[in-house]
Amino acid sequence: MSANENNGQENQDGVERGLVARIGSALKAAGALFAGARSNGKAEKPRPKKGDINSLPAVYLAAAVLDPLYIFDSNGGILYANEAADLAFGPVSKSVSLRLKFRAPEMHELVAKVISGAEESVAINYAERVPVERAYRVVASRIGNDTGLYVLLFKDQSEARRIDRMRADFIANASHELRTPLASVAGFIETLRGPARDDPAAREKFLQIMQNQTQRMARLIDDLLSLSRLEMKPYQKPSTQLDVVELVKGVMESMRHIAGENDVEFVSELGVKPMLIAGHSDELVQVFENLIENACKYGSDGERVIVSAEQASPMDEVRITVRDFGPGIPEEHIPRITERFYRVDIETSRIQKGTGLGLSIVKHILTRHDARLSVKSAPGEGSSFTVHFPPVPPAG
Repeated sequence: MSANENNGQENQDGVERGLVARIGSALKAAGALFAGARSNGKAEKPRPKKGDINSLPAVYLAAAVLDPLYIFDSNGGILYANEAADLAFGPVSKSVSLRLKFRAPEMHELVAKVISGAEESVAINYAERVPVERAYRVVASRIGNDTGLYVLLFKDQSEARRIDRMRADFIANASHELRTPLASVAGFIETLRGPARDDPAAREKFLQIMQNQTQRMARLIDDLLSLSRLEMKPYQKPSTQLDVVELVKGVMESMRHIAGENDVEFVSELGVKPMLIAGHSDELVQVFENLIENACKYGSDGERVIVSAEQASPMDEVRITVRDFGPGIPEEHIPRITERFYRVDIETSRIQKGTGLGLSIVKHILTRHDARLSVKSAPGEGSSFTVHFPPVPPAG
């Protein structure tokens, strides 16, 4: 682990211990509740005084914590589990040992360390794999000095770990996608400087291939920058109303040259009735440019692309569908086609000059619009990509 990673981990541990210490201080102030509960099961719950944290029962304070939290005694017996703990790990009976609830050796060691007094606060990484895989940062801490009470706090890091893995995969995939055309260009340069130096026909052919490869890299970089800008842009819920039918008609008109290059005919079933949605015009243009371009390129065998709009009533969602009549997409690929760099057919994608990022950009933009993309396809039957927009709330 690098020095920066070490410093980051130490800072994280410090924040976690500080949080547990604050919880512990509050619980210590109300620790009499647990002491009374252990000595007399009928102990009266104290009534909190308004504005006085010291009068709050410990149960109230622990229940307010949104992360899974357990309070246990010096024998490792669970005295209290908050609602988040019950939801994450299942309910437990009172006084059940933490060692029975969590059987992993690292959890046993964590509890033993904090009970022994060897350390006031201990933090470890812990993973649950059933029923689903979850990753936690777990901190155990003593509550006060002489209470005999301890707190165990779980911080769910599953989403952060997933994002880290996705970022690492993204960097690896982007590096691979850029390296391939670079290697091709480098190889042809070497050939032109050597065996093909005095061969005009070969030189012209190789220069054309090199131009195609550099154009592919430029498209890939443009798409990477688009994704980066979208992810860095602060989220603002769209408030501007626009006519999505008029917007899609404009996109179709601007892309007629692409339809011509692929021998595809546009068929508009958009109608003339305006359909209002809340959205950012520039971003939605990018959505429909990607969907229509894909339909032209990958569905060119079908010779036509139908773009339609549907809204049953002003209170229903608006649906814009782009349908092609090409080879279609096998069912097993459909759930993954919006992943970055995922391709159903790598060779076909490269022939069509695809970057593998178009549908990822579409999904990202639609998520920012509270919209979604659905796909229907089968081999030999073409594909339908439908964008579902929520209805615009009535004015007033």
